[in-house]
Amino acid sequence: MTEASKPRRVLLKLSGEAFGGGKVGIDTVVISRIAQEIKQAVQQSVQVGIVVGGGNFFRGAELQQAGLDRSRGDYMGMLGTVMNCLALQDFLENAGQPTRVQTAIAMAQVAEPYIPLKAIRHLEKGRVVIFGAGAGMPYFSTDTVSIQRSLEIHCSEVVMGKNGVDGVYNADPRKDSSARRYDVLNFHDAIVNNLAVMDSSALSMAHDNNQRIRVFGLEEPGNVTRALLGEEIGTLVAADVESSFAA
Repeated sequence: MTEASKPRRVLLKLSGEAFGGGKVGIDTVVISRIAQEIKQAVQQSVQVGIVVGGGNFFRGAELQQAGLDRSRGDYMGMLGTVMNCLALQDFLENAGQPTRVQTAIAMAQVAEPYIPLKAIRHLEKGRVVIFGAGAGMPYFSTDTVSIQRSLEIHCSEVVMGKNGVDGVYNADPRKDSSARRYDVLNFHDAIVNNLAVMDSSALSMAHDNNQRIRVFGLEEPGNVTRALLGEEIGTLVAADVESSFAA
């Protein structure tokens, strides 16, 4: 099979905030819509892996500020990601989309262990694979895990759904009305200007391995499908491009 004829394989990164609709817990309306949009992309032969955050339940760094041990807080956050994985799996399965959850922490009653080759096999069979429990170790963000998983299962791109913004801006558009959205952004500018693409470790890993990232707004209906299909929405972050603002 030639490179051009290979099915598109993408890693979708979803924040915990997306699952909670900006609140603690799970927003079933939001998850149901996301599941339907993922299914639409899979029906068009896109192979989809997903990394989910757990910020709608726990954040290790924030718990640390309250006096909790950082490692323990991170493990709590990992368990939060698994709850989100199971919720998304349920909505996908109810929509008729076969799905598997793989976790970096062994929990055989609810998920498979993370095995890259097995994940690839699931994708080739048309199943969505959701990766939970982060990297299975503290001090690793789900941003970093999304890049790591995408490289291990050979994804062509990481697409990141954001709440409240529709791409990467040169300033916070919610605070600065003159903020401009990038149409295309290179890694050097993203790192030097400390733009809020993802955390610095994840961005450096993507840069070092030439992994493309597309940041898009999650709240617009249909955007998840568009991003998975490769439509040019939001902001493309890559190594071999010149940074430019959207028209």
